[in-house]
Amino acid sequence: MHVPECPGAEALESRLAPLLAARPDIQVVRQVVTTEDEARRLGMTGSPTILTEDADLFAGPAQNQPSLSCRLYPDEHGHLGPAPTTVQLREALGQLRPADR
Repeated sequence: MHVPECPGAEALESRLAPLLAARPDIQVVRQVVTTEDEARRLGMTGSPTILTEDADLFAGPAQNQPSLSCRLYPDEHGHLGPAPTTVQLREALGQLRPADR
């Protein structure tokens, strides 16, 4: 899920696309969220938010409130960026059980 014009959505898409090309077993639904009510109802805690079975794949202490703001993700070295790194995404996708896909 993402808000319109959030740079994190574009970064996520460019990192996720090659991983998904190699994983036809994973179905992705992309959703644009424009209101706080939608964010609350859908469980979006910043843009972009990646959910599987209604759980945030990258939840952290700061991600507990609905938000339309652009979200920052810490990389492997603690630096903040607009989306998870390719390594983080590969690891998260690899941990999904078949029922989660």
